[in-house]
Amino acid sequence: MLMTNPFLEVSSTILPIVMQSFVILMIAFVIVGTLFDIAHKKNAKYFFENYKKGKDAATKKLSSGEVASIVTKTVANDILTTAELGVGQRRIAHLLGMYGSILFWTCSAIMIFAYSSAGANTPNILPMLWHVGAIMTCLGGYWFWFFLRVDVSAEANKWNRIIRADLFVLSLVAGATFGLLWSYFQSSGVPILDTIFLILFGLSNVVLFGGVYWSKFAHMFYKPGAAIQKNLSAADGFRDDLPPPADKPKQFGLGIKRESPKHY
Repeated sequence: MLMTNPFLEVSSTILPIVMQSFVILMIAFVIVGTLFDIAHKKNAKYFFENYKKGKDAATKKLSSGEVASIVTKTVANDILTTAELGVGQRRIAHLLGMYGSILFWTCSAIMIFAYSSAGANTPNILPMLWHVGAIMTCLGGYWFWFFLRVDVSAEANKWNRIIRADLFVLSLVAGATFGLLWSYFQSSGVPILDTIFLILFGLSNVVLFGGVYWSKFAHMFYKPGAAIQKNLSAADGFRDDLPPPADKPKQFGLGIKRESPKHY
């Protein structure tokens, strides 16, 4: 199973061009959904207005070398290792899900476009990384969903409380789970379950990539830019006066006190 390219095995039923078209359609969904999200929430407008505000209020002009250094450190520290989450379970779960998804999606695209035609000889490393990526995504996603969500751990809501923002993580984990089950039953020679989980795998990806506008998917594109802008503004002397978080009141005592967790 781990060394088998599932897309090559199914190519006798589903033509490679169909699978490739599906991947292109998913990419189009992400682009269009993100653009609609930007237009609706005016994120780009806010970003550039804040950038201009920071430039006008800056007390120090950064050199190109300093800018490059800050961007590099931000990418390495805040984006690639999610250091802002601190040391703990939440960060580990996030990294498992993030890098697992990158592996899963990347290997899917490579195997579909380069190794899904009849007679193709898929390097063993690709299907192995595909399965490892799916497993990592499931570990990070299920860990987050059942134990680490903010509303669950802080407000003690039940794990099955679902809101629209949960569409991203649920469809992400569903896609990885159904992909693994499809691969397992395909390699085990169980045609009915093989087909069922292939269909569920495809549908979960449609929900994931087609639901960008309604989920937190687009958030992954905004966050790197916001982190870079924040660090550049801090370096050039500009600090945006945002209110403190509700659970960290100002020193003179004002703030919102969290309600004690409820227990079920």
